[in-house]
Order: sequence, then C-alpha cells, then structure tokens
Amino acid sequence: MSVNPVEETTLTPAPEWWQSAVIYEVYPRSFADGDGDGVGDLAGLIARLPYIAALGVDGIWMTPFQPSPQVDQGYDVSDYCGVDPLFGTMEQFDSLLKQAHALGLRILLDVVPNHCSSEHPLFQAALAAGPGSPERDMFHFVPGPDADVPPNNWQSVFGGQAWSRANPDSATDREWYLHLFSAGQPDWNWRNPAVGDYFDGVLRFWFDKGVDGLRIDVAHALFKAEGLPDSPSTGGVVDGLRSNPQVSDQEDVHKVYRRWRTLAEKCEPHRLLVGEVNLEPARAARYTRADEMHQAFAFAFVKLGWEPEAWAAVGNELEAARHLHGAAPTWALENHDIVRSVTRFGGGEIGSARARAALVALLGLPGAAYLYQGQELGLPEVDVPVEARVDPMWARGGVCRDGARVPLPWTEDAALNHGFSLGDPASGQAAEPWLPIPEGWGNYAVERQRKNLGSALDLTKSALELRQQLWKSAVFTADDGGTWRVEVGNLLICERNANFLVAVAMGTEPVKLPAGTVLLSATPLDQEGWLQPNNAAWVLRD
Repeated sequence: MSVNPVEETTLTPAPEWWQSAVIYEVYPRSFADGDGDGVGDLAGLIARLPYIAALGVDGIWMTPFQPSPQVDQGYDVSDYCGVDPLFGTMEQFDSLLKQAHALGLRILLDVVPNHCSSEHPLFQAALAAGPGSPERDMFHFVPGPDADVPPNNWQSVFGGQAWSRANPDSATDREWYLHLFSAGQPDWNWRNPAVGDYFDGVLRFWFDKGVDGLRIDVAHALFKAEGLPDSPSTGGVVDGLRSNPQVSDQEDVHKVYRRWRTLAEKCEPHRLLVGEVNLEPARAARYTRADEMHQAFAFAFVKLGWEPEAWAAVGNELEAARHLHGAAPTWALENHDIVRSVTRFGGGEIGSARARAALVALLGLPGAAYLYQGQELGLPEVDVPVEARVDPMWARGGVCRDGARVPLPWTEDAALNHGFSLGDPASGQAAEPWLPIPEGWGNYAVERQRKNLGSALDLTKSALELRQQLWKSAVFTADDGGTWRVEVGNLLICERNANFLVAVAMGTEPVKLPAGTVLLSATPLDQEGWLQPNNAAWVLRD
C-alpha cells in the first residue's frame, strides 16, 4: 500500500451528506455477540461502535433486527416497529442510536415492504377472515383453477412455485397466497391503499426515533402486473426477479417513492432513501429521479468478475443513466447476499490482491459507496458444511448465501468464537455461533490486522482517510462523473474529473500509468509510474 498526502484547502462539503458518504453494512447476527448466545445482537454492536467509527465511514446500514420467526434471517418481519428479543430491546436500540450519533455515525435501517412474515398479525387475520374479506385484500389471495393448481406459473426466488394454499385442508377455501420468496413471506398487495397507509406509519415511527434513513428491500417489486398474468418464462427467478417482468418494475411503484420522499423531507435533517433495485442501469436509475429515492445500488456493478471490458461497459452504462436522471451511482462490491469479492475474484492470494485493488477502485469512484462487514478484513467466502447451512435458498433453490454471513473474527485466539462473542455476563462463556467458524479464521482477525501495517484493514482506513481529504480539498465534488475505458495491457481507467482518475491493472503484465501523482495504491508500486497486475491506484493528474 502506498499513500501520498494531499494539500488541504477550504472545506467544500457535498450538498447532501450521502452524496460523499461511505456506509458500512452491519449484518447484526454475525457482527458481534454481546450476551454469549452465539448470535450477534445490539449489545455487541454497541460495544463495537468505536471500531466502526475508527474506520472512517459515515454511517451504518443495519439489516433487519425487528421481530421475526427468522425463516429468512429477519427478512420475514412480524412487527415492523419492534426489536426481536434475539437481538435485544428497544431501549438498547435507542442507546445504539444515541451512541452512534455521538460518534458521528448515521444509522440506516432496512425496511421490507414487498413482503412480511406469515406470522404477521395482519396476515394471520387474513387467513382467519376467509375469501373475499378486506383482511385478505391486504395480500395477494387468489383462487386457483382447482385445489392443486396455483393461479399462475410464477416461480419463487428461493425455488419452486410462488404460491401456497391458504388453508390446504379446507374444502371451501380454494385461495392461494403469493410469496415471491419463501412460503413464510407473503407479499403485500400494494394496489390496496391501506397497505401504503400502513407503511407510512412504519416510516414515521423510525423517522421520529431519529434514524437517518432507510434501505428499501426489493424496492422494485412492490406492485405486480394487473390481473397477475403468467410469466413468459417458467424458470426460477433466482436472478433477482428479472426473468419475470410481471412481478417487478411496474410504473405504479414510483408513486410509493414519491410519497416516501415527501415523508423523508418533512424531517429535519432530511432522511435518506436508498433502494435495492436489481434492474439494468437505465431502469434502476429511474428510481432515483429528483422526487423519488436518493440512491439505488448499482447492481450491475456488484456482481462483476475480473474483466476490464465488463467493468468499463457497466461503468459507462451507469454514467449514461446518471446523465439521464441526475443521481450518481451507489457503489458496492459486497453485501450479505453475494459471494465475497476475494473468492469471486479468484480466491487465494490472487483473489485477495484483486479484492484489495477493487476496494481502492470502489472508494475512488464518483458517488456514495457501501462496504460490507468483513470486507475491510479481506474475508473470503466460507464453504459452510452442508449440515450447518440455514439459508432458505439452499433448501429450495440450491443457492447458499451463508458463506458471506459467517461471524466476524475479532481476535486471533479461538476463545469466545474468535472474540465474536463477548461472553455470557454470568459465566464468561459463549455458546457455539449460529454459523460455524472455519479453521484459520483468526488469521483475518481485527486484532491481528491492527498490528500489521499494510493489512486489508490498514488499507481500508488509509483509503477512507484520503477520500475524506479529497472531498475537503475539492478534488472530489458532487458533480463528478465517470468516463471509463480500457487501455493497452488491460489497464482499466475511470476518469472521475479532469484532475483525478482511478486505474486498475487487470492484465498479466505491468502497465504504464497515465501521467500524474499516485496518491494511493492497493499495494506498493514495484516501479514508479508502472502498475503491476492486480493492483489499483488513485492518480492526481499533473
């Protein structure tokens, strides 16, 4: 790693905090376990808040901690305005929010508006009320042609049909209910205005508590095509709903985000709305028009491999979308749903080198960036033993996301699950973690990397510090775009503005860097002016 300082000038902040922000995703059950039961919780997160603040990020996105049967690790919510006892109490959340704000960290929560838990009181009321009732109109209850045939051919993201019988033992109740995910996650019927009113209350509850924004799960799928027609494809929709045009990206959904934007802007300061919108860049960008959400994750970028032409093509697509609709891309390379970048980029030493380079590239791009817990440690994907897998996608669709969700290693020593568990207050002991920790996990531990100049953790902190300096010195501005190209030797270039570019060497031989001062590189340069394979650099143009 190599870092050169930049001259500080007058502070020039972005117009809104989130335009320059780096947000750190916390998957609570795998971040830190405060009570020693083997599951991460709010107490553990509170204890580790100084670590997150010391990274230099601007805020935290917390995945769901609300009451849930945990069929899909919290994305099956049974009470949108509570805290699951598995994670703690509302008093602990209030303390977390207060302490995070005191450390300069903003808090974003996950809201799941496409579906809830089958144990949600409103769904239970719908089951009890029977066909034709107002209670059932809150969801998609539809009769099938007969008792064994669902209303249409839609497939679940998790595999298998997207319909289950409401009362399979009933001779008179012939209705099925829609669940684009597991049978424990019924879809809300957003064509019923009562659903929108219900979620207005959810947003107000958390905004009134002082949360700084919301990440909106499956934001593009709230509305289904009128009449629920068959899909042109009968294959599964494990590609994020893209293969079935009837279940997402319906025009009516934009009304929801205009309404939510109004709610967000009634708060002072304004609250942030960021969407999980798994669509092609031109379609996804429509969700960030001036009166809708502020950000949408650049999904076309999230799943890239190590191919420069693909990076350049996606980058230029995202830039074209920015010109159309105004919002800069929201960059990420990892989250709790996808294979970690070290493994995705080849695994082992080469994968680690590429993941470091990709992290440097990510943090130099125009717009906000999101990091996933453990990415700053260079964690690889874990091959979780089959018998220990809990992801519902594995059981139904043969895809397992558990490997990116293994608890973080805090200490080299294996005691207390490598420091993931802080220990039972009474005994000082800890239960086995909810997912098994692999052999050698302590090699990636926070404790170990803090001592190692040049570690993945050290690189992340250095890059974040330099990024902040570049914003302060106006080298980075909110108006920056991104012009992408691939030069000789598979050198990927993203020109952020006339004065700054990101370079990534994706070939097999060292490549000549464009003229300028190298401010940062993922690993030290072997020769001045040349970038070795699987390295990345920030270059300030002369």
